[in-house]
Amino acid sequence: MMMAQPPRHPLLLPPFLLLLLLLHLYCPAQADRINALDLAALREIRDDLTDLPGTDFFSTWDFTSPDPCSDFAGVTCSGEPPRVTILTLGTGLSASPGLAGSLSPSLSKLTQLTQLVLFPGIVTGPIPPELGRLTQLRVLSLTNNRLTGPIPTSISALRNLHTLDLSSNQLTGPLPSSLSGLSQLKVLVLASNRLSGELPKSLPAQLLHLDLKNNGFWGRLPLRLPEPLRYLSASGNQMWGPLNGLQSLSSELVYLDLSMNRFSGPIPASLFRSTLSSMLLQRNNLSGGLPPSSSSSPSYGPGSVVDLSHNSLGGEISTVLAGAESVFLNNNRLMGRVPVEYIDAVRRGSTRTLYLQHNYLTGFPVEGGLPDSASVCLAYNCMVPLVGLATCPASAGGQLSRPMNQCPVFNHNDSSTG
Repeated sequence: MMMAQPPRHPLLLPPFLLLLLLLHLYCPAQADRINALDLAALREIRDDLTDLPGTDFFSTWDFTSPDPCSDFAGVTCSGEPPRVTILTLGTGLSASPGLAGSLSPSLSKLTQLTQLVLFPGIVTGPIPPELGRLTQLRVLSLTNNRLTGPIPTSISALRNLHTLDLSSNQLTGPLPSSLSGLSQLKVLVLASNRLSGELPKSLPAQLLHLDLKNNGFWGRLPLRLPEPLRYLSASGNQMWGPLNGLQSLSSELVYLDLSMNRFSGPIPASLFRSTLSSMLLQRNNLSGGLPPSSSSSPSYGPGSVVDLSHNSLGGEISTVLAGAESVFLNNNRLMGRVPVEYIDAVRRGSTRTLYLQHNYLTGFPVEGGLPDSASVCLAYNCMVPLVGLATCPASAGGQLSRPMNQCPVFNHNDSSTG
């Protein structure tokens, strides 16, 4: 005969279950405050990085903390359960030396990341190709460190990417042609690396900002550049050929810097417009002349800079650049008299710098002096006397005028500055 069991009270729990319940209520587990996989990834990321002396970024990364999303510097979470959506490594403060170490492939385990930022430091090694798994990523900024190796082709899988900034590292190899498939990419900054090779024939169609300066890119500009571009810099490379590809750009372009390359041929007339407030084409092999002025000639505003120096531009100076705040036409093959419109612009203060040295100019029709605030240089031309010599840069040299046997035949009355 079986003995009846005494009834259990529904609120009486075994002691160990009661303890677990109390711990859950009063000491929530980290997994309730952050996804467990994200927490493990943060631990692995931390293991591969360290604070440089003078940096205390990781002092808040205490893995006994009940709420890493709130307590860890640089970590932002959202959702339920919380997932890491923004990771900023380093303080970004000018007084902070930053971080050292390497980037962990475990970054790819933070699958809900929308922004990954590495501030300046001395982080070395490659960019983990595993980052191509972060399909939600919109901003990838890994700047001013010592990252090496190629740009991973896996980045082309980041279909939501808006900004890619890998500038000021030691990256090598070509620009992956597969990046052209990033239809959401608006900002691409690869300046100051060791990248090389030809540019892909096509670039992301919606690019607004493209900065490739100070690399080893060679070859021609793509025949068709992204039409929405507002900022384009490829200075300090080894590129050559004509500037035909620039004709496809819309009037939205406001900054152009292709200086210190080997581009040749004429400058497209479409670039001479007031909306293009910075046009830097110095130190190339450009030829031809300035386009003639017309009723639709640009009216440049404050801060406008046009630098066409150190090329092979010839012919007479048209008035198309009159009124730009800084005009550099020095070290070319320009001839004839300087249009009075440039002198007028200097006098009213709209043009503050006018460098015309090292040309074959024969006249500067000025009566009276020029404002003390103006920098005008006419050294080493075919005219006497020279004015504005005191404001010439040291690079203009000490010779006041070009030897007459190098100058075209002209009426000596035309050589005066009056």
